[in-house]
Amino acid sequence: MNYYPINIAGVDRKLPICRVNDDLYIGAFVIFGDAELTVAAAKALLDRAPEYDYIITAEAKGIPLVHEMARQAGDEKYMLARKNPKLYMTGVFEVDVTSITTAKEQKLYLDIEDANMMRGKRILIVDDVISTGESLKAIETLVEKAGGNICGRMCILAEGEAADREDIIYLEKLPLFNADGSIK
Repeated sequence: MNYYPINIAGVDRKLPICRVNDDLYIGAFVIFGDAELTVAAAKALLDRAPEYDYIITAEAKGIPLVHEMARQAGDEKYMLARKNPKLYMTGVFEVDVTSITTAKEQKLYLDIEDANMMRGKRILIVDDVISTGESLKAIETLVEKAGGNICGRMCILAEGEAADREDIIYLEKLPLFNADGSIK
């Protein structure tokens, strides 16, 4: 297996290069279980974050990151766009999303109670990786439906063309790869 070496917020990692299709391979970045990287990335993002009232991310890989950001910032609450509605939700907003790492279209759901808290507030959207921007767009739609004001978009890694976007704050660029592990 080929690996892509990267330094993120002072932490060295080797990302396995994984096949999406015959013409596209990505550096697999999984923050789950990596406490050292989660803490370092959260601090580095907070150092660059605009002023906000609440942070939101999509389930699931952004959860440890926003939890740690909230902990470090002393925030009492963060928001979560869920992949499935839960029985305890008081009602939901929903939006469709197709991600580069997911085989089929999904939906994201936001609890009405969280949506009510967002109304008129500055909302910072955070994710682990932004690539095609489809997940980001879905969260933006949820925030806008809720009446929140998007004050920023942040991620640990901007993959491929996402690194060229001027509306995203990110820590490192992550290239796309060919089958032999070379950078596209």
